[in-house]
Amino acid sequence: VQLQASGGGLVQPGGSLTLSCTASGSTLDDYNIGWFRQAPGKEREGVSCRSSRDGFTYYTDSVKGRFTLSRDNAKNTVYLQMNSLKPEDTAVYYCIPADAIRDRSTYYCAPETLGSWGQGTQVTVSS
Repeated sequence: VQLQASGGGLVQPGGSLTLSCTASGSTLDDYNIGWFRQAPGKEREGVSCRSSRDGFTYYTDSVKGRFTLSRDNAKNTVYLQMNSLKPEDTAVYYCIPADAIRDRSTYYCAPETLGSWGQGTQVTVSS
């Protein structure tokens, strides 16, 4: 499946953005879609994804309470609502097939694609 992330931009600290992930030529119904991000000089990290096994929605600690993962199958779109944005949220955000995997008492986002991650969408939080 080929995914396209959009909705990024420049926003002031405390502001909000909603990222969208759409698929071309296929439906997202059969896929668990997660969001990852990569800031300059840092490793890519899983931001949010959902477990196909127990339905748990994972958020990395730094975004808990501020970001919300959702989907609208009728619109074939997965969203990442981002509120109370901070400068440290600045990164390129990617949406890819991913699953929240339980590892003892914690979860993490595991990519489920070996293909391209696409260009992502740039989010810059700055005053």
